[in-house]
Amino acid sequence: MTRATPSSSGDPVQDAPQVRPPRRSAAGLPAVGHALRMAHREMGVKRTALTLLRVNQKDGFDCPGCAWPEEADRHTAEFCENGAKAVAEEATRARVTPAFFARHSVTDLAERSGYWLGKQGRLTQPVYLAKGADHYAPVSWTQALGIIADELRALPSPDEAVFYTSGRTSNEAAFLYQLFAREFGTNNLPDCSNMCHESSGSALTETIGVGKGSVLLEDLHQADLIIVAGQNPGTNHPRMLSALEKAKHNGAKIITVNPLPEAGLERFRNPQTPLGLVGTGTPLTDLFLQIRLGGDQALFRLLNKLILDTDGAVDETFVAEHTDGFAAFADAARTAGWDRTLAATGLDRDAIEEALRMVLASRRTVVCWAMGLTQHKHAVATIREVVNFLLLRGDIGRPGAGVCPVRGHSNVQGDRTMGIVERPSPELLDALQKEFGFTPPRAHGYDTVEAIRALRDGRVQVFFALGGNFVAASPDTRVTEDAMRRARLTVHVSTKLNRSHVVTGARALILPTLGRTERDVQAGGEQYVTVEDSMGMVHASRGTLEPASEHLLSEPAIISRLARKVLGPASTTPWETFEQDYGHVRDRIARVIPGFEDFNTRITHPGGFTLPHAPRDERRFPTATGKARFTAAPVEHPEIPPGRLLLQTLRSHDQYNTTIYGLDDRYRGIKGGRRVVLVHPDDATALGLADGTYADLTSEWHDGTERTAPGFRVVHYPTARGCAAAYYPETNVLVPLDATADGSNTPASKSVVIRLTPTRP
Repeated sequence: MTRATPSSSGDPVQDAPQVRPPRRSAAGLPAVGHALRMAHREMGVKRTALTLLRVNQKDGFDCPGCAWPEEADRHTAEFCENGAKAVAEEATRARVTPAFFARHSVTDLAERSGYWLGKQGRLTQPVYLAKGADHYAPVSWTQALGIIADELRALPSPDEAVFYTSGRTSNEAAFLYQLFAREFGTNNLPDCSNMCHESSGSALTETIGVGKGSVLLEDLHQADLIIVAGQNPGTNHPRMLSALEKAKHNGAKIITVNPLPEAGLERFRNPQTPLGLVGTGTPLTDLFLQIRLGGDQALFRLLNKLILDTDGAVDETFVAEHTDGFAAFADAARTAGWDRTLAATGLDRDAIEEALRMVLASRRTVVCWAMGLTQHKHAVATIREVVNFLLLRGDIGRPGAGVCPVRGHSNVQGDRTMGIVERPSPELLDALQKEFGFTPPRAHGYDTVEAIRALRDGRVQVFFALGGNFVAASPDTRVTEDAMRRARLTVHVSTKLNRSHVVTGARALILPTLGRTERDVQAGGEQYVTVEDSMGMVHASRGTLEPASEHLLSEPAIISRLARKVLGPASTTPWETFEQDYGHVRDRIARVIPGFEDFNTRITHPGGFTLPHAPRDERRFPTATGKARFTAAPVEHPEIPPGRLLLQTLRSHDQYNTTIYGLDDRYRGIKGGRRVVLVHPDDATALGLADGTYADLTSEWHDGTERTAPGFRVVHYPTARGCAAAYYPETNVLVPLDATADGSNTPASKSVVIRLTPTRP
């Protein structure tokens, strides 16, 4: 057996958080206070007013946080607490100048926490780390792009380069990025979707023919029943709570399926209303099913059996006219048993029977989910079982009903729509070839996990990231960091410092770019970009602030200039025109990407436009058979050996993905620290771990490598029995690179078998 401990993550090995009982409600006056305090601290009073009053407005900019859609009628303050934090992080007055890099070596910066790195401020100038150097030094844009171009052109094969994308990239930048990569000659276009909702896309494409959710915001408002599974909207998508509140006022019932009780789903104190601001707010959850990690497939399989066994419960007309595979599915579903389901889920029979009564009483049901369903080995099969559940009742293509995967970053869905995908469809490649006159590569490229393997094995020499924090976001931290260090050149287009900038290849570049909040002026005048939200709405985003530095370039400008350097005069693509006026980019998107016809005209409509969705709009299912597909995968759930727990990695309330806003998790009662592990009191007692003691977390995987994250404070917490929870990126070191979902290759970060070894604080 080998043993792996994390290389320096820059975070303190141990901290001493204060712990209080978890909250029972979310938002209200405390949320407003926290948001405004951080905004004033980072931006000052004037910049706070200039930004927060324009965020998510029809003539403003899209929040750089989550992808939750906006209502048609907007509030003056159309943002949540974490949205305000995201804006403040980007619009901060703090600056990272060349003098900063002269003072701080890469060795020094590598010992700092990700939180500290982010708090240093906005990057202001391109900087270069030469081979053998320990300090980044300022370079011109011409020099920086020349270094990249020389390295790319020297590769024996275009497939020795990887082009990664964060979900914050605009539609225009994403389209140009995939166009450049494919004209260069590779489909190595991994993105953050590979690590979060790839399982959703895989399952939905197979079963309903479209890898996106089928509901609009109005459908949530009209639903009779909303099931929220594996999701914590109070922290990750706070504006979703307003939609759930509206649904409740319209008579909807809500079932929450989650291993942890979450404050936002217990009671929502809407800061847009007097009762929510200072009163008790609205109770949201009618039935809380505290499920064991990974038990969701078993739960939905049993519910499907019970629906089949109930006279009149199946929408037989819909099943006959719009689906196939029913017989095989029904045979499999009828084998579900109570004993196995109760063991897999940790639920009691009365709770499941109450859920069934609520399902049968509903004429219109929506199922929402996030990473709690997508990051397991059997994640794709679980989501297919959710689709089975909705198909049985005819709840896809009906107003007030459907599938609702809730996406993270504000344009992660749009990036995929624009062609950021390592396995492009023949239709996309054909359209690119027809429009731009080159022959795109047809071989599949690397997704995120495969890209790390390729870097590790020496098959990739250049890593280029358009946004994001790849090193901190990826699984198996030691393996990922070692893999990145094997590259010849690593390049990151970023607004702020992060861990990826200090885990470099032999040479490295940091390229500073405009943020969402900033004005973008090109040769063709002031520009705007567009984004797609979690429900397929496309709208414009216009920044208002002056750029943080005169040396910043927009993402479309960076890509266009690099493409001209790399591809040279042989390329007939009008890269210079694209940089000067993004309207020309949108004209080409309109001719290549279905649903974007007449893009430049339609995007001027206040609030944008809705992309077509055949299952929702027409009850037409563009699958291999032309019908929605029932499936019948074997039911799986993680096995937990004696003396071990099943760990899920998650966010605190003071972070968004790998961006750490602060060291508190107010709703869970954690203050002043992040190295905590939440364990049920009975499990902790059985393991001899008193509340407040410390333990090392070690994951166990069949490769024989033990991955350890040291020094976590044990917090007795009301999680599901046999389960534990801790924050990422601190616990990404525990997730084996090869522990991924079948069919999507998404890291199984919600089902990590761990043991806890007591240690001294």
